[in-house]
Order: sequence, then structure tokens, then C-alpha cells
Amino acid sequence: MRNGETDVTTSDWRDLVHSDPAILKGRPVLRGTRISVEFVLNLLSGGWSEADILREYPHLSSAGIRAALGFAHDMLVTEDFVAAGMASNP
Repeated sequence: MRNGETDVTTSDWRDLVHSDPAILKGRPVLRGTRISVEFVLNLLSGGWSEADILREYPHLSSAGIRAALGFAHDMLVTEDFVAAGMASNP
């Protein structure tokens, strides 16, 4: 963790992620930025490390990156998914 930061659990991402219709058409963003959760997840899935992200976007924080992951986690566990090929066609 960086100096002065606290650990972020999946339950407290709400302090760092928010949605406002006036910012990126309401997409969830890291509070105080126009950086979307989707963008952060895309960087991570593209192989960027936390250090890479913080170097290129110094206004972000480790806690913000973890909050994006926590948000994604909570969205996935509240959704029902059907394995590809298992869904019946109507």
C-alpha cells in the first residue's frame, strides 16, 4: 500500500467508485476522476501491473485500483450466468 492508504475490501468499494450521469454517461468511475472501472479492468486484463497504472496515471491510487476490482467482483457475484452453449434458444 502507498503511504496513508488503507486496504479496500469488496464491501467498501462504494467509497471510491461512483456513477454520475454527467460523467462518462453514467459509467462507474473512480471518484474524483474520469477514469472508468472498465478502463482500469481493461488495463489489468491487458497485462498492466498496478505499478504500471500508477506510473501512467499518478492521480490514481492503489486503493482505487482495488476498488475497481471489488466493484467488478460484487457485480459478478450478484449476476446469474449460464455457461456458453448451455442456454436454450427461445
